[in-house]
Amino acid sequence: MAGESPAEYIQHHLTNLTYGKLPEGYERANGTVLDEATWTIAKSGTEASDMGFMAFHVDTLFMSALTGIIFLVLFRMVAKAATPDQPGKLQNAVEMVVEFTQDLVKNTFHGRNPMIGPIALTVFVWVFLQNSLKLIPVDYIPALTSAMGIEYSNIVPTTDPNATFGMAIGVFLMMLYYSIKVKGLGGFTKELSFSPFNHWSMTWFNLVLETVGLLAKPFSLALRLFGNMYAGEVIFILIALLPLWAQWTLQVPWLIFHILVITLQAFIFMVLTIVYLSMAHEEH
Repeated sequence: MAGESPAEYIQHHLTNLTYGKLPEGYERANGTVLDEATWTIAKSGTEASDMGFMAFHVDTLFMSALTGIIFLVLFRMVAKAATPDQPGKLQNAVEMVVEFTQDLVKNTFHGRNPMIGPIALTVFVWVFLQNSLKLIPVDYIPALTSAMGIEYSNIVPTTDPNATFGMAIGVFLMMLYYSIKVKGLGGFTKELSFSPFNHWSMTWFNLVLETVGLLAKPFSLALRLFGNMYAGEVIFILIALLPLWAQWTLQVPWLIFHILVITLQAFIFMVLTIVYLSMAHEEH
């Protein structure tokens, strides 16, 4: 990081720790040539790109799993130690989140499914915890991982489209599952074929229209979260390039504003998840 140009600094902070396969004869960033196809950690952004689709963003996977474990352990710990007499601050905070989610599900979800509440709670808290990693100053973790010999690290999973699309695809699969479970395969197909124009001659048009609308849901869900988080991360990095006095002037207001952004984006992801699953339960 020391001695990097601004462009190299930005690229370094936005490159994921990537594990993938490089082909035989590939010339690596350090000048060595591979004698055979090799699975390895990318040493540059170019290598990460050349690894293609079948590569893994190790930092995204690790931080996604870590925040998920934190959520499970924290809520389980609070649930086991919960007391109605003298609840602590952590118990009050957890109960507030749970009650808020329950009220939202009651007002938004129009079907009957006891799983929607837990799904909504999991989505909100998990996305919020992943977003919250943005509040760690941008140089702290890269400096720590560089000292450990790790070249690249991007610790915010929601700035990686692979993570946001993974979650969005999960919601999409639940939509399909509940649509078929509630309406039956025939009912779901009929809904796609005869909506919005209820006539056999318009079946082909309805199918095209409804399929595009159906596929647009996970795309919009993923890109909305990714776009907001990625843009916020870029601004944090740009602020870090400014002189120290300017960093304090700009970073604190942006940090306070971003606390609202990370909460709002988690809330939007949860609300849209509830809405999409409610639509899957509605029979026309």
